[in-house]
Amino acid sequence: MSSDNRKKVIDALNKARSMELQAIHQYMIQHYLLDGMDYGKLCAYMKLIAIDEMRHAEKFAERIEALGGTATCDNAGPIEQPQTIKQIYPFDVNMEENTISTYAELAEVCDKCGDHPSADLFHEIIKEEAVHLGYYQDTQKHIDTLGDAYLAQVAGTSKHSGPIKSFVKVMEKEEF
Repeated sequence: MSSDNRKKVIDALNKARSMELQAIHQYMIQHYLLDGMDYGKLCAYMKLIAIDEMRHAEKFAERIEALGGTATCDNAGPIEQPQTIKQIYPFDVNMEENTISTYAELAEVCDKCGDHPSADLFHEIIKEEAVHLGYYQDTQKHIDTLGDAYLAQVAGTSKHSGPIKSFVKVMEKEEF
């Protein structure tokens, strides 16, 4: 791979890493907010998603370093706070949709530059982001259609997420 192409790929990976870092911070703020409102199950799921995003950020950093680059530690943008329960999920749906769209474009950049392992990494992470998106869409739908009845059902539930595991794995096994 030419040095110009290597730089393009590293820039693409760093853009994704900065998006993951922003998501980590955003979702952890939301995790604490949901904890404070006593929505244990929603709080626990938000924490697990933030941990998934941490894994993504680390995978991007490892790939950047393998290509001889330096991984960024900057967030892609500001953290939105405070948010109400009814603002969190539409906001997160938008973040995940933007992430999936951007990562598809960045995977294409990697392919055009001849770096198929980086493109494969983007495709792998897109699959996990799609699981997050589905969860956020479903939760938003429940809040929108059932409102306080749904929120009353999850109020006071356990916030214990058990051993640190992937949200995607939890959803695949439906073990929570």
